[in-house]
Amino acid sequence: MFENIAVETKGPIGEIRLTRPEKLNPLSTQTLQELAAAARQMDEHREVKIVIVRGEGRAFSAGADLTSFNQRQALSPREAGEVGREMADAIESMRALAIASIRGWCVGGGLVLAAACDLRIASEEARFSIPEVDLGIPLAWGGIPRLVREIGPALTKELVLTCRPFDAEEARAAGFLNRVVPEDELDATVEALAESLSKKAALTISATKRHVNAVTDQMVGTMRSWSDADGLAYAFSDPECADARRAYLEARNKKS
Repeated sequence: MFENIAVETKGPIGEIRLTRPEKLNPLSTQTLQELAAAARQMDEHREVKIVIVRGEGRAFSAGADLTSFNQRQALSPREAGEVGREMADAIESMRALAIASIRGWCVGGGLVLAAACDLRIASEEARFSIPEVDLGIPLAWGGIPRLVREIGPALTKELVLTCRPFDAEEARAAGFLNRVVPEDELDATVEALAESLSKKAALTISATKRHVNAVTDQMVGTMRSWSDADGLAYAFSDPECADARRAYLEARNKKS
C-alpha cells in the first residue's frame, strides 16, 4: 500500500522505513502522506509498543524533495506545508514509543522527522544540517518548536539561520541525540533498546510518553505550527527568496 516507505510489525516492535536509498530517502509530498498514514496504521496494532523509524541505505533522509521546487505541484505550497506538519504530528502522537535510528545525512525535513520521534540514536558518522534558510524558505513542519524543545532557543536560531552542518557528537551534546554509537553497532543498539523497552508494560510506556509530551507542550507547544504553512507559501512567492533558492540549487547541482 506504500510506494516510498515500508512498514512492518513483529509482535510488540514495529518499523517504518524510508525506501528510496538511491535518492537518500527524500521526503516528497507523497512520502509525507505515507508516513502519516503509517503512524496511524501503527495505532491500529494494539500489541505494538515500540516503532523504529529509519532510512534504507547510507542516509536517514536528505529532507524535502528538492526536485519538487521545479515541478508543477498537485498541492499548493501552503497545502504541502500542511502535509509536512501533519506527518510530524502523526509520528509524535503515535501511541507507541518512536525511536529514530540515524545514519548518514539527516537534513532539513528529515531532521524534523527525527525530532518528532521520542528517542534518537545515531552512528558516529551521522551528519545533520538545516538548509531551509539558504533555500529561501522558513523551517516549517513544526520544526522550530520541536528544535527549541530539544536544544533550546539560542542554538535553534544559530543552526537554522547559519545552515551550517553539524556532527553527531555536537547533536548529542546539544541534547538532540540520546546516544552516539559506532556505525557497525547502530542497528544492534537500536534493536536491543527496542527489545528492552518492549518488555515493559504498554500502559507505563504510553503514560510516560504522554506525560512528558504534555509537560513540554505547555513549555513549547507545537500546536502553533499551523501557521508554518503560511510562511512557506509566502516564501514561494517572494522574489528574494526565489533568488536564494535558485542560487542554492545551482550551487548544489554544480557540486553533484
